[in-house]
Amino acid sequence: MSGVLIGFAIIGVVIATGYGVGRAGLLGPHAQFVLSRLAFFVLMPCLLFHTIATADVRTLFSPMLAVSAITALSVAAGTALVFALVLRRPLTTTTVGALAASYSNANNIGLPVAVYVLGQATAVVPVIMLQLIVMAPIALTVLDAATASGGGWRRRVLGPLSNPLIIASLLGLLCSVTGVHLPDPVLEPFVLVGGAAVPVVLLSFGMSLHGAAPLRDAATRVDVLLASGVKLLVMPAVAFLLARYVFGLDAEHVFVLTVLGGLPAAQNVFNYAQRYGAAVPVARDVVLLTTVGSVPVLVGIAALLHP
Repeated sequence: MSGVLIGFAIIGVVIATGYGVGRAGLLGPHAQFVLSRLAFFVLMPCLLFHTIATADVRTLFSPMLAVSAITALSVAAGTALVFALVLRRPLTTTTVGALAASYSNANNIGLPVAVYVLGQATAVVPVIMLQLIVMAPIALTVLDAATASGGGWRRRVLGPLSNPLIIASLLGLLCSVTGVHLPDPVLEPFVLVGGAAVPVVLLSFGMSLHGAAPLRDAATRVDVLLASGVKLLVMPAVAFLLARYVFGLDAEHVFVLTVLGGLPAAQNVFNYAQRYGAAVPVARDVVLLTTVGSVPVLVGIAALLHP
């Protein structure tokens, strides 16, 4: 249980620091905008490139990857259908809502949980790779096309290919698949700059909480509750059912996959929404509610399924 609490304590302190900075106005009125763009265009691409380029892609081709992929993609698709057909939300809100319900915080919280609860740090690698290489590019392509103004079809088709996150992910995957090992002097700048990505994103998220109360906006309340409920309850349930009854995995793998399914929505979702100006309140509130709500969910999963 200590891994869950440690992970949330770490992320909570950084978010609280960002809230304090925003409340005090230490960085000026445009600080959140600047930090968001810095993270999106510089810090996160460096982090993604280094993470993927140095990863062993063989860890992806396993039953754990299959369960994680089917779980995330089915939950995202199901949520998108509800947003689009039942709630009649626009494409941007549908995309952000589906991403918030299925994109897990496998890095900031997943890694501490993997180390202290699961006892294997590599457990989150397939989830991270899946999200960075498949889910994020798809969502960013949709958001880029939906929010593009002018430029015609060429701008809409080719625009996502200039997205720094997609470029960094593809280049990192190319290095990993081809077995190219970049020398340390080449990788070190990416390590150094990318190391600032997580704290800057968390600080920016904390600053956004100043003056913003979750569920205060009646217009987005249903969206937030739906995405949060799916992320906290439906996604771990789907992962459990697939792992145990479809793939027939052992108790340890069932436990690991259920825990990974119960992780909260990632701050990256907020960062993507903020970058494109798409359903930002929905992303912010879902990240906050699932971050808080996932504590009892993960503790409950550990108590019930720990082998």
